[in-house]
Amino acid sequence: MAAEVRRLRAVDGLSVREIRARTGLGRNRVYAARARQHAEAARAVGPLNDRDLLLLGAAVYWREGAKSKPWRRDDHVQFINSDPGLLAPFLSFLETCGVDRSVPTYRVSIHETADAAAATSWWAQRLALPPDRFRRPTLKRHNPVTVRRNTGADYRGCLVINVPRSRELYWRIEGMIAELFQKVGGAGPGVGP
Repeated sequence: MAAEVRRLRAVDGLSVREIRARTGLGRNRVYAARARQHAEAARAVGPLNDRDLLLLGAAVYWREGAKSKPWRRDDHVQFINSDPGLLAPFLSFLETCGVDRSVPTYRVSIHETADAAAATSWWAQRLALPPDRFRRPTLKRHNPVTVRRNTGADYRGCLVINVPRSRELYWRIEGMIAELFQKVGGAGPGVGP
């Protein structure tokens, strides 16, 4: 193959881009390999059942959600993230736990220089959330020293999902995480009385 590439460059006078397109080498080859891996991984996932959603949701919550501390017990479910790809499965987890999308309150946390109203509308539409459950956005003050990359028309801030009266759901998540940690030989999530 190397000899063919040299010939295409030296004899035929093709550019690197043209050689990549013709031979499938370079980025095209990497992109194709990546696409194959994505497809294989998607097949491995398959359909999700309720148990899968419970475990996925508990793990996602334990990674990204608000947690009680030994010095500050605050047993309620609050989840904050800017990735709709992570928020959607969390909402499915809540539904699997019997929490309809009309129960939580939602709030956009966004920089004051952004369009909070447009972001709120975008989140409601993107995740099929009831607009009347949205609270007033939290505006983050602008810090001129910070170099932000999350700017422009695609910036939507973070969505805060707050589940009222969710103490028992929080305990359920703690229990699932404790059992998962136990099953894999971990020390546990550090939850206690």
